[in-house]
Amino acid sequence: MADGLLDGDVPQRMLQAAAAAGLDLEQALHGDDDALRPTDVAQPALLFVECAIHARLPRALAVVAVAGHSVGEYAACVAAGALAPEDAMTAVVARGRAMAAMREGTMCALLGLDAGAAQEVCAHVRDRSGEVVVVANLNAPGQVVISGSRAGIEAATALAKKRGARRAVALNVSGAFHSPLMAAAAKQFESVLDGLPLRDPVIPVVCNVDASPARDAATLRDRLRRQLTSPVRWSETVECLVAMGTTTLVEVGPGAVLTGLAKRITPDVTALAVHSADEAATAVAEAQP
Repeated sequence: MADGLLDGDVPQRMLQAAAAAGLDLEQALHGDDDALRPTDVAQPALLFVECAIHARLPRALAVVAVAGHSVGEYAACVAAGALAPEDAMTAVVARGRAMAAMREGTMCALLGLDAGAAQEVCAHVRDRSGEVVVVANLNAPGQVVISGSRAGIEAATALAKKRGARRAVALNVSGAFHSPLMAAAAKQFESVLDGLPLRDPVIPVVCNVDASPARDAATLRDRLRRQLTSPVRWSETVECLVAMGTTTLVEVGPGAVLTGLAKRITPDVTALAVHSADEAATAVAEAQP
């Protein structure tokens, strides 16, 4: 993952911030997938790659707004000029540790079920059993992720299949992210967020919790504070980016999952992924009209 991304001012500042927080991120980036899998390593690693690639993008691009999925929202804040890369790294190391410590519950992706039906399934299980189970990610039409207690997820998965879900995929996660079971992690992380030196963004950040643009530091801080226990409204976020005038959706990071989702959410809008330093200098420029 680290090839071609370690050189330059932004990557080095981020590596130093991770080291100051007690994480040898450079070693993890040179390791295998198992080294990168734990939540408290995966989140800083994703942030590092996203910001390192973004730093290589052409500066002349006309960017309407930015957004990020879950931890990617911190990279979006960096891209928007609201947060220094090293400060984002310090925050994300703390975020990953707080979330990794909450080992209660799990998550499951429901394919072929719309958001309304998934909400009804979760409500039914909560009402009948008292178990915690909520919609955590509204990723795209027909792709919803639920989060909650293991018993709640098991019951909701079984009911979802009866109500038309084509497939249920258990996620390899350490806890029930973006659910009320993250309340203790959110509380632990609160002091970090309170001290985070956020600035007013130069361009709007469309946030996960309400799929609307944040244009000042106070709004960003509030939405980041609510993020751990709230659903990621990604489908609506992409729709908001397009409504604001975005004509090309660019995924910056190690993969192309969000590009695939974007093509399902807004099939008439160009979506592409830039997932290496080598691609960054040319791919987006070539996509411009």
